[in-house]
Formats: sequence, C-alpha cells, structure tokens
Amino acid sequence: MPVFSYEAMDAKGKPTKGTLEVANQNEALTRLKEMGFFPTKVVESDKGKDKDKDKKDAKDARGAPAGGGKAGAKGAKGKGMSLQINLKIPGLGGKVGTKTLCTFTRQLATLVDAGLPLLRGLLVLQKQEKDPTLREILGKLAQSIEGGSTFSEGLAQHPKVFNKLFVNMVKAGELGGVLEVTLTRLAEFAEKAEKIKGKVKAALFYPVAVLTVAVGIVALLMIVVVPKFEEIFKDMLGDKGLPEFTLLVLNISRFIQHNFIATCGIVAGLVIAFKLFCKTKFGTRFMDRIYLIMPVFGPVISKVAISRFTRTLGTLVSSGVPILQSLNIVRETSTNVIVAEAVQSIHDSVKEGETIVGPLEASKVFPPMVVSMVDVGEQTGALPEMLMKVADNYEEEVDNAVSAMTSLLEPIMIVFLAVIVGSIVIAMFLPLIKLMDSLGGDGGGKD
Repeated sequence: MPVFSYEAMDAKGKPTKGTLEVANQNEALTRLKEMGFFPTKVVESDKGKDKDKDKKDAKDARGAPAGGGKAGAKGAKGKGMSLQINLKIPGLGGKVGTKTLCTFTRQLATLVDAGLPLLRGLLVLQKQEKDPTLREILGKLAQSIEGGSTFSEGLAQHPKVFNKLFVNMVKAGELGGVLEVTLTRLAEFAEKAEKIKGKVKAALFYPVAVLTVAVGIVALLMIVVVPKFEEIFKDMLGDKGLPEFTLLVLNISRFIQHNFIATCGIVAGLVIAFKLFCKTKFGTRFMDRIYLIMPVFGPVISKVAISRFTRTLGTLVSSGVPILQSLNIVRETSTNVIVAEAVQSIHDSVKEGETIVGPLEASKVFPPMVVSMVDVGEQTGALPEMLMKVADNYEEEVDNAVSAMTSLLEPIMIVFLAVIVGSIVIAMFLPLIKLMDSLGGDGGGKD
C-alpha cells in the first residue's frame, strides 16, 4: 500500500508532519480531516514507491518467460525513452510567473463571481492559457476536483506554483462560501506586491548600469591605456623612480594584463564566497540585519518588509484564516530573517494569550506608528482593516523612499565613477608632473 507524507496544521495553527499508509491521495486527505488536521501538502513518499516497485519487480521476476532478457531490455529502453520525452515537455516542473498567476487569479475570480461553476471556470481558463506549466496544472486541478477533492486540496499539490498563502486563503474562502471574494483579494495582493517589486527593480537599474560601465572603463584603462603610459615613462624617465601611487597602478595593470584568467577567477571566487556566506544561518541573519539599517537602501528595504507583513497578515485575517495560522504563513513567506523572527515572537505571544503589540514593539523592526495603529486595531476589533491601512500607507512610503534613493544614488554613483577613473588618470600624470619639476629645477641651477 502506498505511503503518503503530509504537512498540516492543527486547530490551534501549529504545523505538524507525518506519514499515512492509505490506498490513494483522496483517502489520505479524508483521514487527515478525521484527525482534525488542515492539510497543506500531501504527496506520495519515495519509500512507498520503492515498496511498490520492489513488489512489482519480484512479481515480474517470478513470471518472466524464457528469453525475457530481450523483452526486459526492450522495456527498460522504452522506459528510458519515455523519461527523455517527458523531460523535453516545455514547462514541465517549472514555475509560473507572478504576472501570469495574478492574471489567472483575477480571471477565475471574475468567472466564479459571474456564477460559473469552479470546474467549468478552470476548464475554460485551461483552453485559453498560453503558459504550458500553468495549463498543465489547471488540467490536474480540474481532475482533482472531479475526483472529489476541494479546490484548496488540489492547489496544495503544487507548492512550487501556489504557496501556503494562496492555499490557505482559498481554503478560508471555501469554508466561508466567499471564494470569489478571496480570489479577488489574492489578485489584488499579488498586483500590489508586483508593483512594489517593479519599482524597486527600476530604482536599482541605474546603479547596476553605472557599476557595469565603471567596470568596463576600468578594464579598458588597465589593459590598454596604462601599458602605453608605462612605455612612455620608460623612454622619458629612464631609471628615475616613479611615484609610489603610479607604481601601484602599473603593478595592478601588469597583473591584470598577464593574469587575466586568474583575475577573473579571483573575482568569481569572491562572489561565490560571499554567496556561500549569505546562505549560512549566521550569514543570512547578518546580511538581513545590514539590509535593514544600511544607508540609502535600508529605508526602502525596511518599508517594503513592513508593507509586505501588514498586507499579508491583513489579507489572511480578513479572509477568515485563524490568527496563529496566519502568523505562521507570514513567517514562512517572509524574505527577511529578522522580520521572520519578529513574526515568530508575535506568534508565541498570541499563543500564550497575550497581545500582538508587545513583541511587535520589542522587535525594533516596526516603527512606533505601526505599533500604535495595530494597538488601536486590536482594542477596537478592527485589526484587519487597520493592517490594510498601514499597508496602503507604507506602499506610498515606498514610492517616496524609492524616489529619494534614486535622487541620492545619482550623485553618489557619479562621484564613485569619477574617483575610480580620476585616480587612474592622476597616477598616470604624476610622473609627468615630477619630470616637469625636475626640468624646471635643472634650468634654475644653470642660471
């Protein structure tokens, strides 16, 4: 019998994992519901597959006729060909873009709101969908619903495309009978998140472009221009000593010119070492803390994190997802470890029967205005509305912070480029100045 691994939430919002030995996936979902769990992921484990495979192989070995070696080889070859063909299917196992997913969610919300049955709506969208990955997933969702599963259970089988935020909001919409409202909220959430992401990317385009140009100019100067000056200095100055700064630039130029591959390797090694450091637990936490407090970029990253936290939590709570489960989802979808730790503190506080405000203020991540508005929302019973207002306010703050960052980056990058190129130019002119001074001194001695 197959073995299914599951991830689920209990009634208090506490995550749990385990395995079930049942006939199929639908039976596993039914068993979990009977146990009082809310499943978020149910997949057949490799252990169960291996057992079934061993049994099948043993059966084939017992019943194989003489000369079955060729047939077995042919079957194995057929299986290999099938695997190769599957791997070439476009979009198989891939991810769906945020814009594509947002458009699908908006269209499905419109169809369900217009009174079209969910299954019919999925089939209609599958026919017109251009993205091969999403089209394949929509077909599987339709089959899952036809087999008796709920929409949220079908979505949970595709965690690479539909995250826990999406799945749990749909589940809450199904339970409350307001699926079209939940889908509309999800579409609005995705649209606003994509809008903020686009603004930050646009703001970062300028410094990236300037850095690229700076690297190109420095490489050209060090590989082509500086060696020409070195030949001139040898002809003009002979054995006379060059200024130390000029010698430093010349030595760097020689190293790059004669060890170009080694230079590229050093740069690549530094980049890889930095990325590996950022993947460690300490490195991730250290860099996420730096991102929140660093000048110029820090205010933008901090405001984006606050806007994302309040928007996600407000959307989940207003959709009917329990507060503890909502906080778990917010923590898991957070891209900053410091914010995730603050959300975990809030979760622990609420679990003990305390308020959100205490750990929110103690985290030092959220400004006093956010803490005050959340406090008012808790006391008045309008926490979701207050969170959404904070999110709207901070989305405007993100616009202002991005504009301020762009206006600051322009002079900073210009000065940076001028310092790099200017230093090389000065290093090349220092020997000429020294030569002119020596010529002037010799002329004065003759007089």
